[in-house]
Amino acid sequence: MKDSDLSSLIRLNIGGKKYFTTTDTLTRREPDSMLAAMFSGRHTVRQDAEKGYVFVDRDGKHFRHILNWLRDGVVPTLTDSDYSELIREAEYYQLLGLMEGITSVLNKRKEEEDSCAELTRTDIIKCIQSERVRFRGVNLSGLDLSKLDLSFVDFSFACLKNVFFSRANLQCAKFRDVDAEGSIFHNATLRECEFTGANLRGALLAGANLQSANLQDACLIACSFCGADLRSAHLQSADLTDANLEGANLEGANLKGAKLSNANLKGANLQRAYLRHVNLRDTHLEGAKLDGANLLGAIR
Repeated sequence: MKDSDLSSLIRLNIGGKKYFTTTDTLTRREPDSMLAAMFSGRHTVRQDAEKGYVFVDRDGKHFRHILNWLRDGVVPTLTDSDYSELIREAEYYQLLGLMEGITSVLNKRKEEEDSCAELTRTDIIKCIQSERVRFRGVNLSGLDLSKLDLSFVDFSFACLKNVFFSRANLQCAKFRDVDAEGSIFHNATLRECEFTGANLRGALLAGANLQSANLQDACLIACSFCGADLRSAHLQSADLTDANLEGANLEGANLKGAKLSNANLKGANLQRAYLRHVNLRDTHLEGAKLDGANLLGAIR
C-alpha cells in the first residue's frame, strides 16, 4: 500500500463500533455533509491517542449503510422502521442525498403497495392551478409533494402521514389538526403556517423556514428542527419532548407552557424567547443563546 493511501486511512469509533474507511470516501459523494467537513483537513479532529480512532457519539448500528452509500451511492434495502432510523442518522451527518434517496424508495414502495391515498401527485398539481385549494380531511398519506408551490393551501384535518414536502413552498398553508406523523418538511418554506393541534410526531423539519408559524398545542415529539428558522414562532403548550432543535433559530419565539423534556437545544438561538415557567431541567442547552430571554419562573 502506498504511503498516500495509508495517510488517507480513517479509523472511526461510532458508538463503540469500529469502522475503517478513507478520506476520499467520506468527502467525495456528499461534499457538504458533516463528515466531509470533519475530514476535509479544514478542522482538527480529536483522535484516540493510542490507536488513532475518531469517536462519534452516535448509534453505530446503521453506519455501515452510510459508508456503503458514500462508496457506491446505493440506498440499502431495509424495513420501514430501519429506514426511519437510518434517515435520522443521515440527518445528523447532513447527508442530503441519502435522505432523498431513502424517501424516494419509501414513496415507490408505497405506490407498489397500492397506497390508500385518495389523490396522486398529478391530481394535486392539477388542483393547485385553482385560486383557492382545500384538501380538508383528505387522505394524502405517503405522497411525494416535494418542490411544489402549495402556499395558502388548506390541509386542515387531513391525513398527511409520511408525506414528502421537502423544499415545497407552503407559506401560509393551514395544517390545523392534521395527522402528519413521520412527514418530511426538509428545507420547506412554512412561514406563517398554522399547525395548531397537529400531530407531527417524528416529522423531519430540518432547515425549514417556520418564521411566525403557529404550532400551539401541536405534538412535536421526536421532531427534528435542526437548523430550522423558528423566529417569532408560536409554540405555546406544544409538546417538544425528545425533539432535536440543535442550531435552530428561536429568537422571539413563544414557548409558554411548552414541554421540553430531553429536548436538544444545543447551540440554539433563544434570544428574547418567552420561556416563563417552562421546565428546562431536562433540556440540553449547551451553547444556546439566551440573551434577553424571559426566564422568569423557569425551572433549570
